[in-house]
Amino acid sequence: MKIIPPSHTFLSEPDGTALLQRLERTGRICYKSEGKITETSYAPFLRSLLQRGHESVIEHACLSVLIVCDRGVSHEIVRHRIASYSQESTRYCNYAQEKFGRELTFIRPCFWQEEPEKYQIWQETMAEIERNYFRLLDLGAAPQEARSILPNSLKTELAVTMNLREWRHFFRLRTDAASHPQMRETACALLEDFRAKVPILFDTL
Repeated sequence: MKIIPPSHTFLSEPDGTALLQRLERTGRICYKSEGKITETSYAPFLRSLLQRGHESVIEHACLSVLIVCDRGVSHEIVRHRIASYSQESTRYCNYAQEKFGRELTFIRPCFWQEEPEKYQIWQETMAEIERNYFRLLDLGAAPQEARSILPNSLKTELAVTMNLREWRHFFRLRTDAASHPQMRETACALLEDFRAKVPILFDTL
């Protein structure tokens, strides 16, 4: 059994300034103000669009991210409809195979770090599930049958592609204090990277 924290990586590295300049070029078509474009005009132009709620312009750029989280969090992510997803399948993945290390991988719950007794109960439960999952496979169950006992804590990998307007919507919802703690853990870490790689569009969220 392996226990890991959630994580993420960009599947395509954002080109930063070039991406923002491309969005400015697209947005200025609306006003036929292309003649005002300079090397630095994208920043005030895009900020002005966001302040006025003219966010349709930033739908012209998409970013793809690989998110490693638990399956409970993934169920919340895929509720965002204006997106494309490719997810690790418990129906086809046989975790008894060598490529999976012949073990199950679980995402460590962030909310029991200061409560060792609760964490121990969780850890013991995950170990028991792993034992029984492999017992089912040994008895001839197919992975799609054995998966019925797998928990929300099971690690999954999820490729997510959204346009930048939808990413802004995603972060507004999923970094909110009312969001699930593990959803916030994943979304807040991802937002920090978006702020660094695509400034202006995400630094006010």
